[in-house]
Amino acid sequence: MAAPKIDPDTALIEACQAQTLEGLEGPFRQLYELYKDRVYNVCYRVTGNASDALDASQETFGILFRKVGGFRFQSRFSSWVYRIAINASIDLKRRQSSRRLASLDAVMGGDDGEVGVFDFEDVSAELPSDVASRRELEQEVQRAISRLSPKLRAITVLRYIESLSYDEIAETLEISLGTVKSRLSRAHAVMDRELTPVLHKHYLG
Repeated sequence: MAAPKIDPDTALIEACQAQTLEGLEGPFRQLYELYKDRVYNVCYRVTGNASDALDASQETFGILFRKVGGFRFQSRFSSWVYRIAINASIDLKRRQSSRRLASLDAVMGGDDGEVGVFDFEDVSAELPSDVASRRELEQEVQRAISRLSPKLRAITVLRYIESLSYDEIAETLEISLGTVKSRLSRAHAVMDRELTPVLHKHYLG
């Protein structure tokens, strides 16, 4: 049986567990700085807009700091963080829906001027028209992601935004590899249908 992989966050998590949280200081500050961007990116992609992403991120770190003392390294710490962020984002959207406050714009997202997390090389050399085209494409990708069901949205974000392996996704979402592959296949079908006209417009039009 292969030896378990060493979690790179072990020392930092143990430092947090050895202290009482009194404000965002010391190892808790380090933990926040380490994960704040990744948590926000996941929340933004799942919720579809910046305001909800901030709310879900705050909820994620609230849960994280309250429960880090009980973390027992039975999974990678990063997997646990992603799981909390995804659940917080999905729960927030469900609460909005139950209160009839989830408007079409909130679900679709992409209209708040927020720059996406997709990385494009040599952005500084782009012409203004190219920058506008790239940002329009990013918004279309985000809209396509937002049209997925919450389960498919979560798995797409982890695979293509956070670049997690199939094994890491299975661990994060606590599902089988077969389920990971099945959900990704369904997500691909939806994304292909949504983005094919957009890609034709940008690259063949």
